[in-house]
Amino acid sequence: MDKEIEQIRKKIGIKIKLERTKQNLSQEKLSELADLSKTYVNSIEHAQSSPTLDTLIKIARAFNMSLSELVDIEKFTI
Repeated sequence: MDKEIEQIRKKIGIKIKLERTKQNLSQEKLSELADLSKTYVNSIEHAQSSPTLDTLIKIARAFNMSLSELVDIEKFTI
């Protein structure tokens, strides 16, 4: 797999996990709010799955933020 894509997937997973914990949400609660399975949320956070645009929109809405805020990952280094 392309290293750059892998890094972006990791950063998005980190961003989602950080926002989820900042909002005091469990993976289960986020999955309910975003209409996703808890297993899928976990796999996104651990960079095991690449979320679709539709999924990212659902997660952004669950966090009450814009899609652009959710995918703003430039400040993360891993």
